[in-house]
Amino acid sequence: MRPIRLGMVGGGQGAFIGGVHRIAARMDGMFTLVAGALSSDPERARASGEDLGLAPERTYMTWDGMARAEATRPDGIEAVAIVTPNHLHAGPAVAFLERGIHVICDKPLAATAEQAAAIAAAARASGAMFFLTHNYPGTPMVREARAMVAAGALGALRLVEVEYVQDWLARPVSNKQADWRTDPARSGAGALGDIGTHAWNLARFVSGLAPEALAAEVSTLVPGRRVDDNVSAHLRFAGGARGRLWASQVAVGHENGLRLRLAGSDGGLDWSQEDPNRLWFTPIGEPRRLLTRGGAGTGPAAQGRVPAGHPEGYLEAFATIYADIARAIRTGDRAACPVAGIEDGLEGMRFIAACLASSAAGGAWVAMH
Repeated sequence: MRPIRLGMVGGGQGAFIGGVHRIAARMDGMFTLVAGALSSDPERARASGEDLGLAPERTYMTWDGMARAEATRPDGIEAVAIVTPNHLHAGPAVAFLERGIHVICDKPLAATAEQAAAIAAAARASGAMFFLTHNYPGTPMVREARAMVAAGALGALRLVEVEYVQDWLARPVSNKQADWRTDPARSGAGALGDIGTHAWNLARFVSGLAPEALAAEVSTLVPGRRVDDNVSAHLRFAGGARGRLWASQVAVGHENGLRLRLAGSDGGLDWSQEDPNRLWFTPIGEPRRLLTRGGAGTGPAAQGRVPAGHPEGYLEAFATIYADIARAIRTGDRAACPVAGIEDGLEGMRFIAACLASSAAGGAWVAMH
C-alpha cells in the first residue's frame, strides 16, 4: 500500500528523539516523511530540511504555517509526529487535529494540565486520531507478559513493581537534552514526566489494572536543580493489588534500568528493558522459567520481527508502535490499536499531579480520578 504521508514538528539537527521517530516510521515502509517544521531557528530548520531531503517549499519555519499549508494541499500530510519539548506539544497538536490530520505525539502529553486539556478537547472533537508514543509496549516480551496476565497465567494479581532508573543527571549537566528536561517551563516535571510516566504506562499496559490511589515522595537531590530527579510511590489498584514505582535520574550505576515485576496468586513475571528479549516466569511452587522472544512455549505476541536468538531492542519496539499506528490509520479502527491515546496521556498527567500533591502533603494517599 502507498506509504502514509508524514510531517514532523521538531526533531531538527541535534535532536535525539526526532531521529528515533524517523527511523521507526520508515522501518516497515508504512510512512514517508514529506514535510517538517523542524526547528524554531529558521537556519536550522532549513538546514535540517536539506539534510532530510525535504522539498524547500515543504520545509516550514513555523508549525502553524505548516498546518495551514499542508491542510490545503492535495498531497498534504496525513499524519504529523510532534517531537518537541513538552511545553510545545499542545499548540501543534491542536492545530493539526483541528484540520483533520492524525497526530503522533511524544510523551508525556504536555507540560501542564491546561495544555493537556486543550489537546484532549481537540482530540475528542476531531475526526483524526491521536497517538502517544510510549514505546516500550512495542517490545515483544512486554506484549507476551500482557497476554499471559490477561490469560490468567498469574492468577489474581497481587503485586505490581516497576522502576525506571538512570544516572545521567546525577551531576549538574548542560546539553541540548538535559537543558530542556531540567527547565520547569519546558518540561513541566523532571524525572516524573520524562521516565516516571513510562514506568506508569508500562505497569498499566501489562497489568491491565486501574489505579485508585498513590502515596509518593518526590525529591530533587542534585543541589540547585529546579525539577524533580527522584520519585518513589506506593500504589493501590482496583481489586486489591498493591504496587510500588521508583523513577530516578540520579541512581548512579544504572543506565536505562526499566524493570517490571508482577506477582499473582499463581505465579510471577520479571522483565527488564536492558535484556528485552527475555521474560522470567515462575509458576507457584515450580522452578523459574526463562521465556525468550520467539522461543518455545511463547505465544504470538512474543514472535517479534526476526528469528529467535536475533536480538531486538529499542528501535524495533518503536517501529512496532509506528506499524500499529499505520494500521489504525489505514483501517480507521483506533479501538483495536494498542498504542497509547489521549486517555492514557491524561492519566499520565494525573499520575504526575497526584505524586506532586501527595509529596507536598507529606506522602499522604491521594485518589486517582
